[in-house]
Amino acid sequence: MCAYCGRRATATTITLDHVAPRRGQSAYDRRDNLVLACADCNGAKADMPILAFLLRKRERSSMLRRYGAHLSPMLVDLVRALAPDGDAAPRVKESFDDLFTDDESPYHESPYSD
Repeated sequence: MCAYCGRRATATTITLDHVAPRRGQSAYDRRDNLVLACADCNGAKADMPILAFLLRKRERSSMLRRYGAHLSPMLVDLVRALAPDGDAAPRVKESFDDLFTDDESPYHESPYSD
């Protein structure tokens, strides 16, 4: 799975991306700075700073939050700030009845409830 867009990629097409661009520095070749990325996302990001890349498409933050838990604490904090808990993975409702508590009506704040 691509850590930025969530698309599946085959083992022959998936790439390894440096979240914080290395720009020739081998110090960034650590697990806490690497994610799997599809060729399209890796190419689009290139050497762009991660903040700029995530701000261009905010949904990338949610994906990276989901697939980047192993990243350095600084990167994890950045992603959490851009994709709060509510944005990471919305809870799926089992049925319409799960939307409301026992006594709550979908019209409880409606001026027409009386």
